[in-house]
Parts: sequence; C-alpha cells; structure tokens
Amino acid sequence: MTTTLSPHEAAMDRMYRLTRHVYDLSRKYYLLGRDSLLRRMEVKAGDRVLEIGCGTARNLIKLARLHPDAQLFGLDASRQMLETAQDKVDGAGLAGQITLRPELAENLSHEKTFGLAQPFDAIFFSYSLSMIPTWPQALEAALENIPPGHCLYIVDFWDQSDLPGWFARLLQAWLRLFHVYHRPELLAYLRQWDKESKGTLTLESVARRYAYIAQFRKKAE
Repeated sequence: MTTTLSPHEAAMDRMYRLTRHVYDLSRKYYLLGRDSLLRRMEVKAGDRVLEIGCGTARNLIKLARLHPDAQLFGLDASRQMLETAQDKVDGAGLAGQITLRPELAENLSHEKTFGLAQPFDAIFFSYSLSMIPTWPQALEAALENIPPGHCLYIVDFWDQSDLPGWFARLLQAWLRLFHVYHRPELLAYLRQWDKESKGTLTLESVARRYAYIAQFRKKAE
C-alpha cells in the first residue's frame, strides 16, 4: 500500500535523501549542547524516553549508553532519515532498546504511535523544533504525552545576541537554506506556559546564547 506523505514529510525526505549519509559528520560542528542535554536529563531505570525529530538516532544511541536500562523511542517525519537511523541502531546492537516510528510531531500519541499503555517519562527535542513549521502543536502534543511532574527538554538555536552581529546574521542566513529558523516566539510560548502555571521553565545558554537548553517540568497534580 502506498503511503501518502504530507508536504512537510515529503520535503524532509527530499532534503535528507542524500545528506542523511553525512548528517552526523557535518552537524557535530554546529549543533552544540546536545551531549550536555543528554547528561542533564532525569532518566531512571525502566523510564520511557522519546526524542521528537530523532534524525539518525545519534542522540538515542548515546542516551542508550548512558542509561542502558531505559526504554528509548524516536519519532521523525522523514522516512528516509529513519532508514539510516534504523541501520545505526541495528549496527549498535540496540534494536531491543530503541524503537523508531515515522510520524509528524503534532500527531504524537503514546498509544497510537508506539502502542504504549502509559505515557513517556520524558520527551526531548534536539534542534528539531526550529525545523517544524507546526511547532506549537508539536509542543502541545509532547506535553500531553508526559505525566504531571515530568519534563520536556529542548536544545536549539538561540538569538546569538552575545556574539558578533555579523556572525548571527551569517549563521541564520545559512540555516535558512536548510529550512532551519530561529524562533524567538518559541521561548515566549514556553514562558507563557510557565506564567499560566502549566509547569516550570528552566533555561540556560550554550556558548554565549549560540543555543539554549530548556527544561519544562509539567505541573504536578
């Protein structure tokens, strides 16, 4: 049966059809803070942890080595990218610990997408929200799929305001070529959640506001 892709899914497949093979090598030089986020995440034995926009599964494989008793899951809009991700997961011998699924972030359901009776204990976005045009819906879906008292984590590009202006302009222009956009409204959205007492936001900078790491702890019942 032929699967009909959404415009975003089709665009991601076109973008990554070839670049997925060199993605990890090229991105390690400018996707800063990813490993710091993985080390900061609160993960216990048996926890279910999801990465939204998992790409090549690079982060999930590293997280599996940090927490070998956790159950890890990855979701991505690009089936092309997930082919590479599955190859890497299989090659690392982690197919029993990491489960991958193709889906749009806003359509996430722990039950329908992954067949889980219980929600995720933690969900994280690593440089993916800046590529998701429906990012508010993606955040809302993520929040709905964790229990009260648990956390969403984000690492992504910030405004580079503590760096030279020419650098920020050059970086953001270059990123737009890959459909990556700095979204100041995203942090405003999270701050509004905090203001509305949906939970508590903690924010820290990476490399002088090159990027940020955000933790949003959902309000406990």
